[in-house]
Amino acid sequence: MVYDEGLAQRIREFLDAAPGVTEKKMFGGLAFMLNGNMTVGVIKDDLMVRVGKEHYEQALKTEFTREMDFTGKPLRGMIFVDEEGVSEDSILHFWIEKGLAFTSTLPHK
Repeated sequence: MVYDEGLAQRIREFLDAAPGVTEKKMFGGLAFMLNGNMTVGVIKDDLMVRVGKEHYEQALKTEFTREMDFTGKPLRGMIFVDEEGVSEDSILHFWIEKGLAFTSTLPHK
């Protein structure tokens, strides 16, 4: 599956100095891992963000977001942000920071 390489590059640039971040091809796209845990990723033109179950409902109330549902069943704690929702770097950085904030609470893999 093809993913938006431009969006992936913008994420790389933001995460460049972050310790413990790696890239992995997953879900037919590209995932950015923090200490072995998926934090954000790119699928087609969408940003995938792991916000955690506690922040899931609130994140879905934000414009340009929707449930992440590969199998027809939503994955609680993970959302998609449409291309329009990450057109500005400041908003992309907001979502990346949300993903990092949650993922940093998880045990290292």
